[in-house]
Amino acid sequence: MSSTGHQQVDDQLEAELSATGTQPRSGKTLQLMRKVRRGRLRLPITLSVILMVMNLALMVFWIILAAQIYWWTALAIGTVVFVLILVGLSLYLVLTIKEVRLSQRQSDFIDSVTHELKTPLASLRLYLETLQIRTLSEEQRVEFYATMKNELERLDHLISQLLEVKRLDALGMETDPEDILLEPLVRHCARVECTRRQLEVDQIFEFDFEPALIHTRRILLEMIFRNVIDNAIKYGSSEPQILVQVRVSKGGRVITRIMDDGEGVDPEIRKDIFKIFYRGESELERKKTGTGLGLYIVRTLVHLLKGKVTVHDRLDQPGSIFAIDLPGRAEE
Repeated sequence: MSSTGHQQVDDQLEAELSATGTQPRSGKTLQLMRKVRRGRLRLPITLSVILMVMNLALMVFWIILAAQIYWWTALAIGTVVFVLILVGLSLYLVLTIKEVRLSQRQSDFIDSVTHELKTPLASLRLYLETLQIRTLSEEQRVEFYATMKNELERLDHLISQLLEVKRLDALGMETDPEDILLEPLVRHCARVECTRRQLEVDQIFEFDFEPALIHTRRILLEMIFRNVIDNAIKYGSSEPQILVQVRVSKGGRVITRIMDDGEGVDPEIRKDIFKIFYRGESELERKKTGTGLGLYIVRTLVHLLKGKVTVHDRLDQPGSIFAIDLPGRAEE
């Protein structure tokens, strides 16, 4: 920050967050946590493999024994039973691994929410204490108040997101669907997200719209586009450049593409990023803020509107394209 007082508060905040464990862990700690996580999967995998090997050995023994005494009925029944047991063990292994991974994502989510709550609260407390014990110029006070306002908005956004996840299916039901012009709505969402991050819309966004109407509830579209735009800014370059393109197809569909200039999304996790609690990076190595709820909200609401959302690489440069396909029509 520009002022000495502001820098001192930032230094104190960093020290406090480090002391409370919300800063990135050391290399040894990361290795230990990775070993613990691998250990959670090792037991069910090892047990399942041992049981499957025992089942196969018993099945082979049974087949040999039954074949030697020409006990064909017992051979057939026994083989079917062993095969069913093997299938059941395989399903048990798959479901157990999924359950462990979900538990890990939930644990990451709790860590993430704790971090997201602690950071603005610690910041607000330190700024308030500084205002109480120091004599600051009017310019410094204005700067402190602006920072505190941003931290409060960050908290409000997080809490709203957490509350909205529990009521996605009923979201907006208190209002009637209406014809919504997409261009002003998307521009509004971009402006809100830029304001929240103290960025200038004109310096980041480029818009390419075909006039389009979507018949739905406004809050649903706002949540969809705010979360996708937030994701594009967050995972774009250090000075993000984002292109928003809207096209209307002849089949009565409106396709919105939001293109960032980040590192892109690994093809292996493109389906996973829309799962609840999922984050592209481990919570142990956090570099970006977030809870892993944003894209889950996007997918859920897009499906609710009978649409689909996909992600793929940009062809013209590094970055990702999030394509949102919704029922709609051209503006007449």
